[in-house]
Amino acid sequence: MKLLIGIPAFNEELMIGSVLRSIPKKISGISSVEVVVVNDGSDDHTEKVARQCGATVITHIINRGLGGALKTIFDYAKTTGSDILVTLDADGQHNPSEIPALVKPILNQNVNVVIGSRWKRLKKAPWTRWAINHLANGFTCILFGISTSDSQSGYRAFDKNSIKQISLKSDGMEVSSEIFSEIVRNKLIFKEVPVEVLYTSYSLRKGQKLGNAVDVVFQLFIRLFQ
Repeated sequence: MKLLIGIPAFNEELMIGSVLRSIPKKISGISSVEVVVVNDGSDDHTEKVARQCGATVITHIINRGLGGALKTIFDYAKTTGSDILVTLDADGQHNPSEIPALVKPILNQNVNVVIGSRWKRLKKAPWTRWAINHLANGFTCILFGISTSDSQSGYRAFDKNSIKQISLKSDGMEVSSEIFSEIVRNKLIFKEVPVEVLYTSYSLRKGQKLGNAVDVVFQLFIRLFQ
């Protein structure tokens, strides 16, 4: 089984090295692990640091956004024939040691997509993160008819079937909810597993803001009627 770990990164020179060095070298049930970093138009040393850590790097000349980076990751996974794709954030909020927990349901069960949910374990979080996520969960359920505890999670795993079938259109943050639209459209089976999230002043600066919520909802409505 060939595992691809895909990491979208925009101006992440401070954290990308630590994230890459924390990725497990061996995972039970996996024969090979490749890491690809999509350097999404960074103007710092993200690309250099990622290459020094041994990652494959694909660079966007301009910043295309989270959705644009994920589209490139999915395209790369399809081209390389990956059996499983795991995506995680570059800002250090995800614990790479939990990658085996995301992969396990795909290896052992009839599951296409695994979502790492912070809310199944997290007891306290910044109120802005709680508000953004729960609003997005509600709109995701209303628009696409699917219930999830963490629609904005960047920590996910996809099997080969879902890699082939998911077709993302969004370039922005709304892509996280669009993934659930694709789960419904393609009748994929998904499962949530609890994951750790580490909120730092750095990761809070990098993530979604309440001010973006209106635009995200607007883009989701556009996606619904495409």
